[in-house]
Amino acid sequence: MNLVSLQNSLDNATFAVLLPTLLCYWTAVAFPNLKALPAIGTAGMAIANLCMAALLGARWIEAGYFPISNLYESLFFLAWGLTAVHLLAEKLSGSRLVGAATSPLALGIVAFAAFTLPTDMRQAEPLVPALKSNWLMMHVSVMMVSYAALLVGSLLSVAFLVVTRGQAIELRGSSVGTGSFRQVKLNRASEFAIASAESAGTGSTAVLDKPVLQLAPEQLSLADTLDNVSYRVIGLGFPLLTIGIIAGAVWANEAWGSYWSWDPKETWALITWLVFAAYLHARITRGWQGRRPAILATIGFGVVWVCYLGVNLLGKGLHSYGWFF
Repeated sequence: MNLVSLQNSLDNATFAVLLPTLLCYWTAVAFPNLKALPAIGTAGMAIANLCMAALLGARWIEAGYFPISNLYESLFFLAWGLTAVHLLAEKLSGSRLVGAATSPLALGIVAFAAFTLPTDMRQAEPLVPALKSNWLMMHVSVMMVSYAALLVGSLLSVAFLVVTRGQAIELRGSSVGTGSFRQVKLNRASEFAIASAESAGTGSTAVLDKPVLQLAPEQLSLADTLDNVSYRVIGLGFPLLTIGIIAGAVWANEAWGSYWSWDPKETWALITWLVFAAYLHARITRGWQGRRPAILATIGFGVVWVCYLGVNLLGKGLHSYGWFF
């Protein structure tokens, strides 16, 4: 089997693994008593990660350069990063909701790359002179891993909003999965409730002005975990994004004689940086937790996609792939 056939087999195998993995995670959420399904889902994510690593390695051997120079390669690199960050986040949280949130995104990326892209965009081609630089690996790989971390962290914030059913909840406490004291505020128009949940064995109390929708202790614990893990994963992705932007500026000066030219990609990278900088500033300086930073991270999810894919496909600039324009 030649390397091209191997690559075709590996991208199909990745899709074939991720599809049942997604079904395992979703079934595990719908039927919590099926204890084996989350472990099967984790194994599926790990296998998909290895398949994509092998695909990128074969691509590297075939082309002779780091495989991240076109849309097909970058999509698979992003999906590889997503599955890797997923395994980390799942280890931190211990929640099957992580896989339920991330597996559809990984599957969608792989399906788009393997079955939707035109054939000419999937083929390895010689690098243009501007890309024949060691900065290609440094800048693009760091940016893609940062995108993966930010996307996973944002998806966990979306999961937090789903678990809390849209209630305005502010969590007090920073530990993950320790059952430490937390205070929860729920606000619905003129209705107001304050519930205090203490560590296991000490009981719980609640003071209500009016009856409102309350979350079960298990949901509060899960929401607390999702909030903290989302913060930690975004905290991993943000410095990588910063390093990637700096490396890109140095490379741009080397290739084009200017550190910053306000190319659409550069502009949206700056917007992405500002959104997640605001998120971390709110978490660290203002002590925000719960719904408000989760909404900000959810906005960041869309901004990352515009930065990564939107301006490359729809815009005109130095980073465009030129599919539509």
